[in-house]
Amino acid sequence: MKKAVVLIGVGEMGGVFAKGFLRAQYPVYPIEQGADIHKAADEIKDPLAVVIAVRENDLQGVLKDIPKKWRDRLILLQNELLPKDWQAYHIANPTVISVWFEKKPGLDAKEIIPSPVFGPRAGLVKDVLGTINLHSKIAASEDEMLFELVVKNLYILTVNIAGLKVGGTVGELWGKHQELARKVSSDILDIQFRLIGRELDRQKLIDRMAEAFEGDLAHQCMGRSAPERLKRTLAFADEFELEVPSLRSIPLPLWEGLGEGKK
Repeated sequence: MKKAVVLIGVGEMGGVFAKGFLRAQYPVYPIEQGADIHKAADEIKDPLAVVIAVRENDLQGVLKDIPKKWRDRLILLQNELLPKDWQAYHIANPTVISVWFEKKPGLDAKEIIPSPVFGPRAGLVKDVLGTINLHSKIAASEDEMLFELVVKNLYILTVNIAGLKVGGTVGELWGKHQELARKVSSDILDIQFRLIGRELDRQKLIDRMAEAFEGDLAHQCMGRSAPERLKRTLAFADEFELEVPSLRSIPLPLWEGLGEGKK
């Protein structure tokens, strides 16, 4: 029998990976958020991989508590992911995937473009996703994967934050409001470069984002996490004392902060 795979977080995205591993005939042990991870580690001593599929807001708490015996076999897939997120907990070499498919309740996963992946279990991830007709590509180096992570962050933050102002689809954003999108993107890259401690090629990043737009022009800009993404991004800007005028001009929805508002 193949080695087991541990899945921490059993939401929509976790379900996609569970389906892939099961189809590839790996036993999958799901762990719901809030469960005793260390007790699970005592029972599952030598898993093939540990997939962390919690939301980005919950990632830090999970990484802080991850058992030592699992630390060398992690697979991370969150949005807004950067090396600082795992390096803060002295996790040296996780497998990281920049997910370019979405999963909504009751629907199959929808692919936008192939998902880049890098790390010791990159081949495993590529093969497993392939069993459910999701495409991925293995990055050639850490630098290439860092570029891919920034591309995804640029995409999701630009469409979510600009979407708070203009709504609509990514096709409409790029076709009708490209000036706004470019200004928001520029501010976002200022922050991303401070977070990674170096600058990358801005034009190449913008071009790759535009390619991703073409992958699904009907993709809606403003997800339910958009207000939180804007607040989190502005918090980074404040930390780095960056002006980011385009980001600061974006209004939060009237329902934001009202408790039982729009979801």
